[in-house]
Amino acid sequence: MGSQGRSGTLGNSRPGEGEGEGGETRELQEARVVRGKRRKGKGKAGAGQGGRGRGAEGKPGLQQAQEAAGSWVEAEAEAGPGRDSEGGGSVEEGAGSIEKGDEGSTGAGKEAQGRLDGKEEERRGRTGRREDSRPGKAQGQDCQAWGGIAGTGAAMAAAAEEEAAAREPAARPAAGPALWRLPEELLLLICSYLDMRALGRLAQVCRWLRRFTSCDLLWRRIARASLNSGFTRLGTDLMSNVPVKERVKVSQNWRLGRCREGILLKWRCSQMPWMQLEDDSLYISQANFILAYKFRPDGASLNRRPLGVFAGHDEDVCHFVLANSHIISAGGDGKIGVHKIHSTFTVKYSAHEQEVNCVDCKGGIIVSGSRDRTAKVWPLASGRLGQCLHTIQTEDRVWSIAISPLLSSFVTGTACCGHFSPLRIWDLNRKCVMEWEEPHDSTLYCLQTDGNHLLATGSSYYGVVRLWDRRQRACLHAFPLTSTPLSSPVYSLRFTTKHLYAALSYNLHVLDFQNP
Repeated sequence: MGSQGRSGTLGNSRPGEGEGEGGETRELQEARVVRGKRRKGKGKAGAGQGGRGRGAEGKPGLQQAQEAAGSWVEAEAEAGPGRDSEGGGSVEEGAGSIEKGDEGSTGAGKEAQGRLDGKEEERRGRTGRREDSRPGKAQGQDCQAWGGIAGTGAAMAAAAEEEAAAREPAARPAAGPALWRLPEELLLLICSYLDMRALGRLAQVCRWLRRFTSCDLLWRRIARASLNSGFTRLGTDLMSNVPVKERVKVSQNWRLGRCREGILLKWRCSQMPWMQLEDDSLYISQANFILAYKFRPDGASLNRRPLGVFAGHDEDVCHFVLANSHIISAGGDGKIGVHKIHSTFTVKYSAHEQEVNCVDCKGGIIVSGSRDRTAKVWPLASGRLGQCLHTIQTEDRVWSIAISPLLSSFVTGTACCGHFSPLRIWDLNRKCVMEWEEPHDSTLYCLQTDGNHLLATGSSYYGVVRLWDRRQRACLHAFPLTSTPLSSPVYSLRFTTKHLYAALSYNLHVLDFQNP
């Protein structure tokens, strides 16, 4: 039965014939291929030193096995229906010579064979003997097909080894240029001079370099020169919990103007909304209320149910800021409101003779600007709320106001109706210390900066949001947000490192730069 299963060409065999010898033959071929690769550098030394195994004809075990396997291949390739006994004999001789050669091989040869057997068993367990379960397909091929099966098994074993290595922590390469054997501190210093493209290419060399080039220290210099990457001009990191490399990637979308537009909220009637961001919450004014919403994890959508509603004004809320767990609001009724975010505490007091258009609060100081052409300074202390510290005559309607981070001065933006500069800086002693002329041909309703290079502005015409790089004179990108036929100014805008939010008369828009 054994010789009948091996008789003739392999292409004429039936599924039930020669399964035992076919398994031995395939294992013999795989053993020959894999052992030949493993002993390419070591096999000569193992066979040439003490303990050489001899076969039936006195040849070394490895050489005997190779010759036996080669003779089997030649015999099978030339065998026909009338050469049954010769084909069977070649297989038995080859198997016998391998056994005798292994018995007399050196310790290195046994160790290599042990590793080979272990990997072969692992491969069989992994594949579930897929080749053996389909004998008709596997045995119905010629001798070249058997070699292809052996090569496929070796490739599957190599893929399994790569998967196992990927699960292990990346280790520094033992071989390679002498540069990679330097201390990591010195490598960091060298790589800190590379640009963004060079670091990206270096990360493709190996897993260890990919992990090494993701270090925040290497990307900090690049991030400080990028748009809206979370670093101020002085180098302060405002988002230390987000990897710097990821912020640099998103920054390229800001530079190229790649984003996806969406609408977060809609209103039934025209509004003049103002907006602020804090952590994962958005605060926006609608009529005489201020509503707080929570962002969903993607940052591009909101939970429809508001977290809180803050009221207190008799007319529309014109402006508000968040400071020290308080909401400081300016209303069209000429009053300033102080609300505690996490309680129901609310205080309002008369501040100006006409509507209060703008307000700001820093370091326990409140400044307000009004249509009555004055700017005023107030304390935030609970025992002194409503007590005016200073009144400044601006000679023009005040539309915007902001306190310096040093708390030594504040800036006002006026309507530019008289012969006075619309943009002026005042110290707290009510003295104008600097002024600029109007550089735009249309009213700017709002602006925000990232504290470094990026500036975003909202104009009074056609709902256009513009991005500016303060290192360049020309506008980077313009995004018209108004839906025809309605035209609306951009009343307020805010942005993070991933999204920009703009409030118009009927909609709250979002520009998603993370997933353009």
